[in-house]
Amino acid sequence: MDSPKKIMLQSDYLEGCHPNILKKLYETNLLQTEGYGVDEICAQARELIKKHLKSDKVDIHFLAGTTSTNQIIVEDCLRAFEGVITVESGEINVHETGAVEATGHKVIALTKEYKLNPEVLDKFFTVQENDPLKEHTVRGKMVYITFPTEFGLLYTKKELESIYSVCRQHDAYLFIDGGRLAYALACSDRTGIKLEDLPNMCDIFYIGGTQCGAMLGEAVVIINDELKRFFRFYTKQRGALMAKGRILGIQFCELFKDDLYFEIGKKAVDLAVYAKEALIKKGVKFHVDSYTNQQFMVLSKEKYEEITKKFGLFYCSEDNGQIICRFCTSWATTKEVMDQFIESF
Repeated sequence: MDSPKKIMLQSDYLEGCHPNILKKLYETNLLQTEGYGVDEICAQARELIKKHLKSDKVDIHFLAGTTSTNQIIVEDCLRAFEGVITVESGEINVHETGAVEATGHKVIALTKEYKLNPEVLDKFFTVQENDPLKEHTVRGKMVYITFPTEFGLLYTKKELESIYSVCRQHDAYLFIDGGRLAYALACSDRTGIKLEDLPNMCDIFYIGGTQCGAMLGEAVVIINDELKRFFRFYTKQRGALMAKGRILGIQFCELFKDDLYFEIGKKAVDLAVYAKEALIKKGVKFHVDSYTNQQFMVLSKEKYEEITKKFGLFYCSEDNGQIICRFCTSWATTKEVMDQFIESF
């Protein structure tokens, strides 16, 4: 007799896509359009996003996945001798197989903290500018942050504004990786940040789809005019300019129609926090105080092995028999699944 199927909670991209997207993909399957994202559907998706951003002065490009998106953005923005600054746990530093560095650009890991501190950043730039031998080292020109962070932490509006102010003071770009942006926006009561605020707080960012209900896709938003001219060139050169570009446009049309994107984020966050609070009452320890859809538990090795017989968790690290592991919620997660997960402790 087959054993019961394990319930997978490792990440937020394990299912296909939201039913609204799947329905629209089916309905438009035989529609013929221009290729490479210059079709009327992509144009409609761009206008919907611009409406939510309350800005028509941004360029919007649709790419397939987060790693290639990070790689192309860095390559588009930097000269050969320039590097990108992040925290040690930054996605581009630890979890993308050196994709950025494969372009020839150094990733400068500035701190072990999970969030970037504007004072630390300002000190770095000041030292760099005053170095009499600065032409002998990689020039930090871009700052990369994820929102929310790799450990589900959030930047407040004041924090992001401070970081961007430091970047502008030192002639550097701020790039926000929004692969999980829907879940950060669901916490706007804590951060003070809405989608429409982001064009005033960075030079370039993207709206994640792959991890936020889409089959695949990220919407890159370029604010700084200096960065707009050659973006499609780099996208094509890196094999990321999809011939069937309308597939991405369709998904972002659905995500930004009737506020579906925001509903997906809120539902996932509410369920994750619900589970976190219930588990805390059961004595489960958490590595960080996250209010997003990513939650990081600290379990004994024995407990981890017991739980993972029924539930898939993302293994992060182990120290003295204590394992840090992650569970995620998504658009498809149900309260029933979360209740089963809670009851297993």
